[in-house]
Amino acid sequence: MRAVICTAYGPPDVLKLREVKQPVPKASELLIKVHASAVHSGDRRLRALDVPAAGKLPMRVVIGFKAPRQPILGVVLAGEVVATGNRVQDFKVGDRVYALTGMRFSGYAEYACIKETSCVGQMPRNASFAEAASLPFGGTTVLHFFRKLNLKQAKTILIYGASGAVGSLAVQIAKQYGLHVTAVCSGRHVELVEGLGADGVVDYTAEGYDAHLTTYDAVFDASGKVEKRTARKHVGAKGAFRSVAGHGVARALKKDLILLNEWFETGKIKAVIDTVYSLEEIVAAHRYVDSGRKYGNVIVSVVEDSGKTD
Repeated sequence: MRAVICTAYGPPDVLKLREVKQPVPKASELLIKVHASAVHSGDRRLRALDVPAAGKLPMRVVIGFKAPRQPILGVVLAGEVVATGNRVQDFKVGDRVYALTGMRFSGYAEYACIKETSCVGQMPRNASFAEAASLPFGGTTVLHFFRKLNLKQAKTILIYGASGAVGSLAVQIAKQYGLHVTAVCSGRHVELVEGLGADGVVDYTAEGYDAHLTTYDAVFDASGKVEKRTARKHVGAKGAFRSVAGHGVARALKKDLILLNEWFETGKIKAVIDTVYSLEEIVAAHRYVDSGRKYGNVIVSVVEDSGKTD
């Protein structure tokens, strides 16, 4: 099969399209024909070994010294089940599924094996493969941190990085929680974020933008780039602050995929897709994400039918 191999740590050029052996599912695994994946922070950080200098050696010990031991990146995938192990109970050949693979990666390939017990589920019936691939990373991350924020008593929320893969879903999911949403993003994405349901949008590139913010019951940094001191001053007296950076790794749960399905199928949330690249264009896809200019999700199409539906 064709797969993209991370041959070393470094810039996007270390990613090479190669022919490799197709995986064989174990007893409790699904063999998935991958239709779409995406370029997310986990993919680019591992590729670039983007960790503080003091952490590089420990990370190499864990994941591989010269290159990742798991060389096929791609923390999400959407595709079709083409074979199952003899202990698989909840899936069958022909099921359209999507998954968050985490540190197992494997999305940048024509086929991948996923444990039935991992964060994998039936994808929304009305979603294209590209749309499905845009949901699990951002969606499970948002739901994890929203649980930490304990939003039951909250009425207002401030979301930094509202146009990204996580932030664009954070805005939409916050509205499902009945919250008044103030969103922060760059000026070129204000219209997009307003269209996602934000009640107010503030352009962080404008001089003195912080003065337009008050205090909120919850503050969520979906980008991990905001100075914590800056964000915390906008937390109300009984409020809480969480960031995707410095507050632990998001725990992906199967039940979260079920909730995302329900919301997507009923039109309460939608996929936000910036660009779709082919597997052959993986280097360009990573370069674009590295540039910091993207919004929403950058999708990697493994087969031609993975594009966004009308």
